[in-house]
Amino acid sequence: MHFGQFNLMGYRTPGTKAHEIYDNAVAQVKAAEANGFETAWFAEHHFSNYCVCPSPLMMLARLAGETRRIKLGSAVVVTPLYQPVRLISEIGMVDALTHGRLVLGVGSGYQPYEFERFGETLADAVPKLVEFMEMLELAFTRDTFSYEGTHYRLPETHIAPRPVRGLPEIWVAGDNPVLHELAARKGWTVMLTPRHASVPQLLEARSRLAGVHGALGLDAARVAIAPLRHVCITDDKAEAASFMENARHQIRLSQSLRFREELMDGTMLVEKPYKGEPPMEEFVRHVLVGDAGMVAERLTALIDAARPRHMLLHFQAGASSLRTALNSIERFATTVNPMIEQALGPLDKLGIERAA
Repeated sequence: MHFGQFNLMGYRTPGTKAHEIYDNAVAQVKAAEANGFETAWFAEHHFSNYCVCPSPLMMLARLAGETRRIKLGSAVVVTPLYQPVRLISEIGMVDALTHGRLVLGVGSGYQPYEFERFGETLADAVPKLVEFMEMLELAFTRDTFSYEGTHYRLPETHIAPRPVRGLPEIWVAGDNPVLHELAARKGWTVMLTPRHASVPQLLEARSRLAGVHGALGLDAARVAIAPLRHVCITDDKAEAASFMENARHQIRLSQSLRFREELMDGTMLVEKPYKGEPPMEEFVRHVLVGDAGMVAERLTALIDAARPRHMLLHFQAGASSLRTALNSIERFATTVNPMIEQALGPLDKLGIERAA
């Protein structure tokens, strides 16, 4: 059981400069490495202020020279939006640049707004991801390979940029039974991205994944999940309330994009409540925002119940400040993590075998 630092890299204030967002993310990753986090993660989205990172791999290549120890992960590369052999080559290059620290998170995508602008359709997204993963495995386990699929075809080819140790570690995101079956067969960790999901909802997701394992004759105790959570550690109630409001802002944008209800005002997505949105007082009960003791207590309960392999922690939301994020990263490492380990024992020994 380990913790990672997650970067969505969106903005809420019109006119925010992209280079400032990128610099803020680099500063957070450096802080995460200094404070012992296992992995730094970067999302991929396009065409709106929801996220200004169109290429996680480009950010990871930048950070290859800025960091030394921390793993660098994509959360996720939306593979159907890429030309496959170019993406495979870039994956090999980034793994080599990071000296084998790449964690390759992949997904099929979920935003019609993005797919339309790439000339792609969501109906083909999962089959294309499955074919891409077949190609990726062939590319890095053989000197040359060819491929003949429904969506992709390739003559005998050698991918010159090679990963340090063969296939990089692979994680997957997406609430889709085909992807969950693939993850079960391959032993991949499944990222669960609803930031405000309750512990019972995480347990339900874990149970569904266990059912997939069982149906395949695999050990359900090997289910590996990695939930995503907003985190703000502060004793200042006004700062906590502001962060909560910014976190809700991000969730609202995500929901509008997911359900094809996005509304653009020039270059900015319009924030609006979504169907089934909980009131703020209920939302507050499921997020990790407040003083160190409260955050530690909630995380301890979540880890003990849901038994994640990893957690992606999101320290900057909407228009919240870099200062707030950096303070939370440091306080998480120095105060919250020790409280959790006092309750549960060393987290690096809390492997997925606890599910047995």
